[in-house]
Amino acid sequence: MTTIIRARAAHDFLALVPTLVGYLPSRSLLCVAFDGNRTAGVLRHDLPRGAADREVLVTAVVGTLCRMPHVDAVVPVAYTDAGFAGDGLPEAELLTEVVRRAEQAGFLVRDALCVAADGWGSLLDEDLPPGGRGLELVERSPVAHHPEALRTPAASAADLVRVPTADPVRSAEVARILDTLRASGIACPDAADDTVVGTAMDELELLDAVIGDALDPFVAAERLAAGRAGDTAEMLAWLVHLAACPPLRDALMLQVAFGPVVGELALDCADRDAERRAGTDASGDAPCGGPSTDDRAESAEEFLSRLLLGMVETRPDVGRIERAIETLTLAAADAPAPARAGVLCVTAWLAWALGRSSAGGALVDLALAADPGHTMADLLRRFFGSGALPDWAFGPDLMASPGREG
Repeated sequence: MTTIIRARAAHDFLALVPTLVGYLPSRSLLCVAFDGNRTAGVLRHDLPRGAADREVLVTAVVGTLCRMPHVDAVVPVAYTDAGFAGDGLPEAELLTEVVRRAEQAGFLVRDALCVAADGWGSLLDEDLPPGGRGLELVERSPVAHHPEALRTPAASAADLVRVPTADPVRSAEVARILDTLRASGIACPDAADDTVVGTAMDELELLDAVIGDALDPFVAAERLAAGRAGDTAEMLAWLVHLAACPPLRDALMLQVAFGPVVGELALDCADRDAERRAGTDASGDAPCGGPSTDDRAESAEEFLSRLLLGMVETRPDVGRIERAIETLTLAAADAPAPARAGVLCVTAWLAWALGRSSAGGALVDLALAADPGHTMADLLRRFFGSGALPDWAFGPDLMASPGREG
């Protein structure tokens, strides 16, 4: 059921923003998009550092608005630590440029607001006092106390996905299991260490006794998507280990997001690539990683690559992703550094798939802090930093979810 909360004045609208995005904005440009009188999504970007960055940002924002179906109006809102301090409305130049470019693109700009450290104001308010209007108007707005309003928003966009505090006992067990798995090369032989701690057979028997058929990466991904993979240290360690192996990591992400059929395809590609590298693929079939033999057909790898880059309109399963993120953050919390980098990358991509780019970026930062040389984390950092959003984010189902950002 759609919840309707009406904002009758600018300060009421500002009081509503945390409910729209799910967090308390800061140092950001938010653009609230409208389809008629209803909000259709919220774009968020960090405030630009200079004039050159401002132009790039405004171009990206207006370009994204143009891709959003049925959107016909917008309200840009700048959040800054700066104050009025006699200089007038902070970020006025940025807001002016957003208004100009949005109107040129055919959008109705209903207002253009700034929330500063010492007040708030509207670019369109000719009677705005030099020191702005009081923040207490926003804080005391009836909208902030509406029964459907978000009473405990996250502290920031990055906090939309939180890594919990580690459990010391479980962390020690996860670390022990990971040492053996990594040294033995189980499921991911390329990651094997020179020093073997235990044997592959011993560890497989121990894991089988606890997680059973989830030793199959396909089954593990389905358990993860169902929210049934966070019960034991063994299962958490197995997820962390799978996320450290690039082909299985990508298959895990795609299966969680798009379901078992895509998961089977991705795992089949991973198996064929492994066989090809080992020189044991005698099937005669074209490997998933190779080019298509038919110029009109798309290879499996090309299709999977487009999914990873968000270059399809097929929407992922939000429920599967949400459940997986809850478990993966638990696994990341209990995994030792740098072993947690892979699972943090999986979680970051899934957050991005839901349109939560800032949360994804924060998780990538954690991955790079754990392992500064992690290739996937660096790729995601640059990809998210480009402002990329998946094509499916412009559909109606994800447009209404909180925290959708550019």
